[in-house]
Amino acid sequence: MNEQDVGNIGSILDVLSFTKVFLLLVGLVILGLAVKFITTIGGRLHKRIPSRRLLIAQIVTMISFAIYILGGGYLFYGIIQPPKTLLLAVSGTLAVALGLSLKDLIASVVAGVILLFDRPFQVGDRITFENAYGEIIAIGLRAVRLVTLDDSVVTIPNSKFITDKVSSGNFGALDMMVEINFHLDLQADLKLAKQLLYETAVTSRYVFLKKPVTIVFSEVNFAERPAMQIRVKCYVIDVRFEKALQTDILIRGNESLNQAHIARPNFLE
Repeated sequence: MNEQDVGNIGSILDVLSFTKVFLLLVGLVILGLAVKFITTIGGRLHKRIPSRRLLIAQIVTMISFAIYILGGGYLFYGIIQPPKTLLLAVSGTLAVALGLSLKDLIASVVAGVILLFDRPFQVGDRITFENAYGEIIAIGLRAVRLVTLDDSVVTIPNSKFITDKVSSGNFGALDMMVEINFHLDLQADLKLAKQLLYETAVTSRYVFLKKPVTIVFSEVNFAERPAMQIRVKCYVIDVRFEKALQTDILIRGNESLNQAHIARPNFLE
């Protein structure tokens, strides 16, 4: 071992002293608490201002990213204060070691920054990714978390969203189109059925009437028999009420069709 190597080791020990490492860990804990505090404030604002729920969630996400990235960088250079010569000496080896051992983590962190600025979806969006469908509840440095309609939390690495296809149902808006399907006999009174289902949709407590309600007919094979499909397309006032809107229209729509004696598909021989 030559004098230069001994000098580099001495510089590393000096930089990574117990006091500096302790202060760095304390600083990281404070950053974590700060992010948790911002998240808590955001959760309270959600309840007080529900109409701005998505905007608040997006602001909380951006502030959290800024705290982690800017705060982490400031802590490292402010507390550790690595000399330039030491950075040059170890940066190459460290980059290779980190690249091999933490390549997936680094890819997810970089992807998280890309998601923050490119914004293919936002916190609060209803998305479909592979076999998972639900609402985005958090976009972190490493992964995205979404809660499915059966209240399961799915964690997906950020890097997955860079190469794979993702579908967003509301793309940053509170409202979202919802489709409810009914099936009728081909000989049914379609005009009356259309009128009844339209009235059912526009009188739902969950429908967003500033956007259109559309009734679409199509002939399909239903249970291997020809039938008329009616698709009621309307917008829910808040994505959280998606299933409530579907259930409401299905129950009241079926009641209206039955009371009017609208013929339904008959599968009896």
